[in-house]
Amino acid sequence: MKPLIKLALYVILGIALAFCVRGFLTNARDPAAKAIRGETNSVSATNLVSTNATSGTNAVVATSLTNAFSPPGATNVTNPTVTPMAEDVPTHKSSERMGRMMGFGVAGFFALVGLSVLVGYDVSRFFANRFEELVFNDDLKGVRDPDYEEAEEEWKRGNHLEAIQLMRDFYKRNPREAHVALRIAEIYENNLGNYLAAALEYEEVLKKRLPPERWGWAAVHLANLYSGKLNKTDAATKLLHRIVNEYGQTAAAKKARERLGIAEPIAAPELSAEGAASDSNTPEAPPSNLPPGFRPK
Repeated sequence: MKPLIKLALYVILGIALAFCVRGFLTNARDPAAKAIRGETNSVSATNLVSTNATSGTNAVVATSLTNAFSPPGATNVTNPTVTPMAEDVPTHKSSERMGRMMGFGVAGFFALVGLSVLVGYDVSRFFANRFEELVFNDDLKGVRDPDYEEAEEEWKRGNHLEAIQLMRDFYKRNPREAHVALRIAEIYENNLGNYLAAALEYEEVLKKRLPPERWGWAAVHLANLYSGKLNKTDAATKLLHRIVNEYGQTAAAKKARERLGIAEPIAAPELSAEGAASDSNTPEAPPSNLPPGFRPK
């Protein structure tokens, strides 16, 4: 995905998510709904007072008429209290508000899912790149670092011991950078002429878990030091045999076999499956005294 497109998606989804959250919270705290509820309660209270007042007046009139026509000594009759019926509260406003809240919630959910997918993609790519860098470093090529570049600059100025010390410090902080140990060995061998120190550096490199081809060539170089400058023929022969036995399929093993005088293994000719099956299943024909071109019945 192109960086510009990815950035645009981040901006669009972020704005959409913020808009949906704001709309959801606004509808959840809708002041119009509170006003409708307050107005309804006010109307109900007014109707109740009016009803009670009317009922009270009617009760006085009815009581007066009853008392006027009732015989003497009769008990005064009062009008029972009339309970008013509250008006129905309108609910369509609440339904519209809940619909808007649901709409904003669903839209916000999809925006959040989109942002999660983008973030997951970027995080996975980041860790994948880091893993590739680590594997690349094990291949003895490494990723350049300012501290390492400083050591190389010291080497260019002829300060070989200072360059080695800086490389050692860098290698301690980054033990996976096996190429630094090889560089130190090269400086000892080519610039300082200290072949024993160079051999010790190569031995440390061979203790690392490296790709077979890289390990083999580092071992071949160490064997050259053993058999040449250090005059350790037995150690060189032993190391060459180890290359052949443990990494026999590599190009370094081929070089080691040449040094040892071992012939290259010859691959046995392979028969096709049909040919092998026909040869194994076909019985031998018995000898015949008939002329050529004839066969027994």
